Amino acid sequence: MSHRLSAALAVAGLAAVLLTGCATPVGGASPSPVADEPVTQPQEIDAAWLEAGRMIGVVTTGRSTCVPLAESVDAAGQTLTVTLADPEAEACTKDLAPRVTLVPVPERVDVTQDVDILTVGAVDGRGELDGLDDAAGTPGEETDYLPSAGWTDTDGQFVLLTWGSSTCAPVAETVTASGPAEVTVIFATGPVDQVCTMDMAPRALVVQAPEEIEEDDALAVLVGAEFDNIRIPILD
Repeated sequence: MSHRLSAALAVAGLAAVLLTGCATPVGGASPSPVADEPVTQPQEIDAAWLEAGRMIGVVTTGRSTCVPLAESVDAAGQTLTVTLADPEAEACTKDLAPRVTLVPVPERVDVTQDVDILTVGAVDGRGELDGLDDAAGTPGEETDYLPSAGWTDTDGQFVLLTWGSSTCAPVAETVTASGPAEVTVIFATGPVDQVCTMDMAPRALVVQAPEEIEEDDALAVLVGAEFDNIRIPILD
């Protein structure tokens, strides 16, 4: 064998070794010099009409003792952008539960038409709300301080709004079907020595109705605590 042929074979062998060392095994993933950053998807949120269309209850999922506050709400056509802020609290529970943020409806929104809802800030979310068939209230009007309720898109779930002392919010103890389209919410009686502030504040909670309840033209019946068999329609 000539010296030229030996040299050529040696160079070819070295190249083969280098290529083998750099090859990616079959079925393996090619290394990436830059790791992909995680993409955060908007949370799917629920919403319900309250106060005959003057207010919306926005339902997000998170810590039940730290309900986000609505800092601002902007309307562009039928799209609402709600800026949410975390409350000033020393500690929050570590649970995950539906909780309600109350949002006043701007005057220029047509509550008889569908509404798109975007939340930013403490919760990035997206949801929609079907228009009301019959709205008795007008956005921007003063509240009548009466209980109201509205269904969300989640089956059997509705938001219940009551008014009273902010430090003694009612606690739902039992939810039962008292008719084909009637939900009775029984509230727990507070301690006899409980001290409550004398303010008039909105208190909202998420209620899960029994599966057999028909949502069309449904009623909520409030019993116990400060409620004496109060009957209200659940807006749909």
